Amino acid sequence: MKTAVIVFPGSNCDRDMAVALEQVTGRAPAMVWHRETELPDGVDFIALPGGFSYGDYLRSGAMAARSPILRAVSDAAGRGVPVLGVCNGFQVLTEAQLLPGALMRNAGLNFVCRSVALTVENSQSLFTASYRAGETINIPVAHHDGNYFADAATLDRIEGEGRVAFRYADSVNGSARNIAGVLNDAGNVLGMMPHPERAIDRAHGGTDGLRLFEAALGVLA
Repeated sequence: MKTAVIVFPGSNCDRDMAVALEQVTGRAPAMVWHRETELPDGVDFIALPGGFSYGDYLRSGAMAARSPILRAVSDAAGRGVPVLGVCNGFQVLTEAQLLPGALMRNAGLNFVCRSVALTVENSQSLFTASYRAGETINIPVAHHDGNYFADAATLDRIEGEGRVAFRYADSVNGSARNIAGVLNDAGNVLGMMPHPERAIDRAHGGTDGLRLFEAALGVLA
């Protein structure tokens, strides 16, 4: 199985993501610099990590979404390759219009860094198949621009289509309807603000995030 982590200037969770992918697959992922125009041949899974791509200038993720590699990521997603965007990666996916909505400044205008409770809303996607619908899991967050926004019609549509993957159990950042993770219409692209790659080892506080990688990569194995 071949996995890839897209690395932007300002990424700071790329190594965490690489550790999670290697732990599950037994194989180190390809670390793909944002200026590349092609993904490794036969890549099975793509991750866009957290961080502060381009220093969060303009808008978080806006400049990274115009990086050359994003065209290849978009093409791969269109072919059904699973794509996971975490934190800044979620921001990039919305800016690249691979996911609906946008991520704005937290409602309290403060950086939020702690473990939060999430409710699993959709347990039928390839990313969430190891969870139960309605289950509460604990995953760390670390963001300043995690306030998910979309217009009412878009929110109603993604809710009705079962595309809300995770929801904050309590208000964390002002996100509309407490949405923490969103799927695309095909179900092979997931963006989420919490960091599952930081919840893969009991020594680090828990393993609720590991189950996401085991589910997604187990489907592909």
